[in-house]
Amino acid sequence: MKTPNTVEELFALYELRGDGHYGESITQTEHGLQCAARARADGATDALIAAALFHDVGHLVADAQGNERFDLEEEDDDHEALGARILAPILGPAVAQPVALHVTAKRWRCTIDPTHHAQLSPTSQATLKAQGGLLSPEECARFEAHPGFESALALRSWDDAAKTPGLDVGELRDYEGLVTALADAR
Repeated sequence: MKTPNTVEELFALYELRGDGHYGESITQTEHGLQCAARARADGATDALIAAALFHDVGHLVADAQGNERFDLEEEDDDHEALGARILAPILGPAVAQPVALHVTAKRWRCTIDPTHHAQLSPTSQATLKAQGGLLSPEECARFEAHPGFESALALRSWDDAAKTPGLDVGELRDYEGLVTALADAR
C-alpha cells in the first residue's frame, strides 16, 4: 500500500481501505470517527482531534491484519510507529506524538490498573501481548515523564471507548477543513 504524503492522500486511503474491521465490530473509519468525535466533545485541540481520527492509519498501510494467517496475540504490525511516521510530515509532531504513544499508553494503563485489561475489547486484549505486554517499573516511569504522556492517555481513552456499532458521528470529510488547516500551518 502506498504511503500517503498529503492530506488528500490520507483521506483517500481511508476511503479506499477504511472499511476493514481489524478484529473489531466496527470499521477503521468508524473507529477513527468515533475517536475524533469523543476528542472534540472533550474539548481537545485540533491536533489531538486529528490524532484521534487517524491514530490507526498504520494499520491501513501495513495491512498485516488483512492476512488471514496474522495472529493478533503473536504478531504486531507496529501501527503506532508507522502511523506517526506517516502523520508527522503531513500534520506535524502534535498529531504524530500521541499516535506514536497510544499503544504504550494501553500498556501503561494495564500495568498500573490491573482491572483495565478486562475493560478492553477482546481484540485490544489480544494485541496487548504482541505489543509487549505490561511495562516494567522503569518503563512506566519513563513514560510518565514523557512530555506527551497526557495527550497519549487522552487518545488512549478515546480509542478504548470508540468501538460502538451503529453510532452516527458524521463523515470522514467532515474533518477535512480541520486537517487541512493543520497541514497548512506546517
